[in-house]
Amino acid sequence: MKKDWTPTESSFQTFLRWLDEGVDSSGEKYLEMRRRLVAYFDRKNSQSADELADETLARVAQKLEEKGQINDLSPAHYCYITAKFVFLESVRYAKRSQTGLEEITAANQPRLEVTSSFLQKTPFEDQEHRFTCLDLCLKKLSATDSELILEYYHGEQQEKIQRRRQLGEKLGLSANALSIRACRIRSKVETCIKECCGK
Repeated sequence: MKKDWTPTESSFQTFLRWLDEGVDSSGEKYLEMRRRLVAYFDRKNSQSADELADETLARVAQKLEEKGQINDLSPAHYCYITAKFVFLESVRYAKRSQTGLEEITAANQPRLEVTSSFLQKTPFEDQEHRFTCLDLCLKKLSATDSELILEYYHGEQQEKIQRRRQLGEKLGLSANALSIRACRIRSKVETCIKECCGK
């Protein structure tokens, strides 16, 4: 999700005026729109409704700054359309976090399991080579990222869910933010493994 754009004071004021539709509400329209978006994401059973509402408003503000004006739809309508895309994107990220490197094997040292398709129908020696590459790639991560990804994929079913909840609380991250962070780390590890294996 786009996290690299921060509104300037000028762009934020322009965004507030656009939401107000010509009637100065002293920021009340913004707060009302945010409450409505949080309620929208809550109805979608999102575990990070507040974050997604903020992400939606940030994207709309960014688009308004890029385009200069948005006149084809009302502010509320445009915000809801953007919210739909933000929600779908968050669902895709959540699904990705369940694939890829899926489990951790309990050995002398915890190791991530690569996807079944990555290891499927390969000789034992090839699997061992992949696990060797995995260990090397994990060591290239920062201590924080390595600990996070190992903990994120440890356990099964309810245990895994509980561990992730505790991990999020420990790091001060929502379930969605934790999922996104784990997805980014996992992608980095998978790329490293493929390079190590020459694939």
